[in-house]
Amino acid sequence: MLRIGALCIALLLPAALGGEDRPQADEQAIRGVMDSFMDAWNRHDAKAFASLFSEDAGFTNVRGTGASGRLNIEQFHAPLFATIFKNSHQKYTDIKTRFIRPDVAAVDVHWEMTGATDPAGNPRPLREGLLNFVMVKSEGKWQIVVMHNMDLSALPPVQK
Repeated sequence: MLRIGALCIALLLPAALGGEDRPQADEQAIRGVMDSFMDAWNRHDAKAFASLFSEDAGFTNVRGTGASGRLNIEQFHAPLFATIFKNSHQKYTDIKTRFIRPDVAAVDVHWEMTGATDPAGNPRPLREGLLNFVMVKSEGKWQIVVMHNMDLSALPPVQK
């Protein structure tokens, strides 16, 4: 009987301590970071946008260029938010999170963007893409450590 009691405690203790809720809470926290990411983008606020990245983060855009470090990510985006993206609106259409460890996650975010222009100021059509993030939880807070962005707009439709 003692063994059964010990087994029950071993099985139920993680749930009682919130262990089973942790992945769901972390997934919701990551979704909150993505909400803040889109909000900062749509307000064209480079400082708020960069604040979601770790101090030593790396960022690569759809053209394969980017920046390293939070301050450089902010400085990279500020002139873009003042020009070609000043009227842009971005939203996510899907988020998939895979926990590599309890404090490390790979996050894929499908996005759509309207309102962007080319460098001459001509409107660009609807854009669709994929953001891929590596996120780390440090001191209870999820931050972007690596971000890669792909523009999927130019791809031909999938044949069914």
